[in-house]
Amino acid sequence: MSTEPRAERVTHAHVRDVRMPGGAGVLALVTIDNGLDHTKPTTLGPLGIAELTAALRAVRERAAAGEVQAIAVTGKPYFLAAGADLTQVAAVRTREDALALGRGGHAAYELLHDAGVPTFAFVNGVALGGGFELALNCDYRTAASDVRALALPETGLGLVPGWGGAYLVPRLVGVEKALDVVLTRPAANKPLKVAEAASLGLVDVVLDAADFLEESVRWAARVVTGEVVVERRELDPQPLWDGVVAAARQRLDAVVHGSRPAPYRALELVAAARDASRADAFAAEDEALADLIMSDEMRSSVYAFGLVSGGKKPQGAPDPSLAQPVTRVGIVGAGLMAAQIALLLAQRLGVPVVMRDLDQERVDKGLEAARSTVERLVSSGRMSASAGARVVGQISGTTELQDFASCDLVIEAVTEILDLKKRVFAELEGVVSPTTVLATNTSALSVTKMAADLQHPERVVGLHFFNPVAAMPLVEVVQAERTSAEALATGFAVAAKLRKTAVLVADRPGFVVNRLLVLLLGVIVDAVEHGTPVEVADRALDPLGLPMPPFELFDLVGPAVGLHVLTSLRDDLGDRFPRSPGLEKLVADGTKVVLPAPAKGLPKPVDPAVQAVFDGAREVEPAAAALDEAGVLDSVLTALTVEIGHMLDEGVVATPQQIDLCMILGAGWGFHLGGITPYLDRTGYSERVLGRRLLPDGVANVPA
Repeated sequence: MSTEPRAERVTHAHVRDVRMPGGAGVLALVTIDNGLDHTKPTTLGPLGIAELTAALRAVRERAAAGEVQAIAVTGKPYFLAAGADLTQVAAVRTREDALALGRGGHAAYELLHDAGVPTFAFVNGVALGGGFELALNCDYRTAASDVRALALPETGLGLVPGWGGAYLVPRLVGVEKALDVVLTRPAANKPLKVAEAASLGLVDVVLDAADFLEESVRWAARVVTGEVVVERRELDPQPLWDGVVAAARQRLDAVVHGSRPAPYRALELVAAARDASRADAFAAEDEALADLIMSDEMRSSVYAFGLVSGGKKPQGAPDPSLAQPVTRVGIVGAGLMAAQIALLLAQRLGVPVVMRDLDQERVDKGLEAARSTVERLVSSGRMSASAGARVVGQISGTTELQDFASCDLVIEAVTEILDLKKRVFAELEGVVSPTTVLATNTSALSVTKMAADLQHPERVVGLHFFNPVAAMPLVEVVQAERTSAEALATGFAVAAKLRKTAVLVADRPGFVVNRLLVLLLGVIVDAVEHGTPVEVADRALDPLGLPMPPFELFDLVGPAVGLHVLTSLRDDLGDRFPRSPGLEKLVADGTKVVLPAPAKGLPKPVDPAVQAVFDGAREVEPAAAALDEAGVLDSVLTALTVEIGHMLDEGVVATPQQIDLCMILGAGWGFHLGGITPYLDRTGYSERVLGRRLLPDGVANVPA
């Protein structure tokens, strides 16, 4: 999918006849192709849908005349279609046009359902959204063994599967698995692999990629002649259907809290799919799609999608040719983060990685952490045994500083204490070569201060990874006052090879993600300090639909880490980052923050002991200072708006869009918010607090 402003790149529908073996007759093969190379995914805009409609009508007329015995659709190499062209969706200005967009897709695809001869989708590559629905509207589906992704991601983009998916998927695989495809997987950005799609019943047969088209034609011929019969499941009984839908609605309420409409509209469509006629179900999809296309949620989602897609080309990065070759990496420390970083480097860079710590026991724990992670990946089938052995073989441990002498890059991942990090760099400088790049994984401390006493401070760069390292897609690349272009380019090059999105940030306290997240948590605990009940404060952000409530986030980060960063930011940036005696006591006492989740996928409730800790440590009278949920939310959003204003004034990043990209990829803020600045703009906080909008008019919002 594309979101860059441009005229539609029309996807053409090319038709050719293929004679099927075994006397099965002629198959009309429709290939959809945007005319670009394999790096530019095929998408479906209004003009492309119109051309597909014309091609299918002509083929259907030939089928009616007895000239064609089967119809198949396929795509250019590597793609069937990556869904609707989001540029064209976002360009829609009226609900009538939005309604026409949905109806146009349905009309085209209905020609496959009502062709009068068997229809096939030969899924030769990625099939997402409307591209996957193109296949679902056919009678039968083959798929190549190397297809990377099959998905209906619409609810993650503020839309619903609007070209048949909400009706067809539950009928093919049952309502429970359908809701996984339509709701759960989009939220987790987890498309189906081809084997998974086949096991569910969304694909009828998986064929070898080497001769996929020929084998698909042979399989289609056997279907046409009756040699192969594909059985379809019965509809789930009504009580089961209703029960699954009710449970899904409860999960949505517990996690989404009504913060965005798309998942609820999709659930309504699936709920009605059992008894609705095809025509009525598709008309309901059209109406839902039209409503959502005109929503702020969809505009923000398209904006966020564009940021994430464009993030692969980082703003402000130096010329890549300046990057130093990295053939061996050192990691200072062997703790949890160090082991995760070491594993990722060994896996993605394919170079030797050595972890160093003060004693052998710590080194052994780090090596064991890496080994056990690889074992889990191998046992789950996500890594081959040979690849696992290679990765483990690349990682070594040592207690000797001298073992870093031949490293091209050394990353320190020790405790967040400035003097300790300075000492580490001073020791390293006496061992490594003059061209070795020194990187810090600090989450909030000054990289400039770390490098200040070195003979070559220009070699130091920040590489802030997020926990868990393998899963989190963001790396904040920190440019200190004297960081050289070569060191910076090396940081970006390493991030790219690790398949991370790198964002250039200035050396300011907390950079982007931690500065805003820790402020958010600080405002929450400050409300509790002033008498707001813990549960009220923890629910206050529900309307934002964030990945988890504040106290669960505290538990994930670690209360001690959160307190340390909050204190550090307060020291650097002042009283905007509040002091919290309750949090200090929580850490000192080792009080558990949250209880286990009542069910998989549901939020973790706050441990009641937390309230008692805050009550016992309170230094202010609660009285009139206590807030309700709306008051806490207002306090949080006001504080975030103020801080973003400061960050932009300080030049922490070049644009508000970079803040959004960081919050989406580093903090899990939903696409439906567009990160954070579109939300602050459309809710009026930007103008009320800063006296200006953060983004240009119309960006990520429905135009007037």
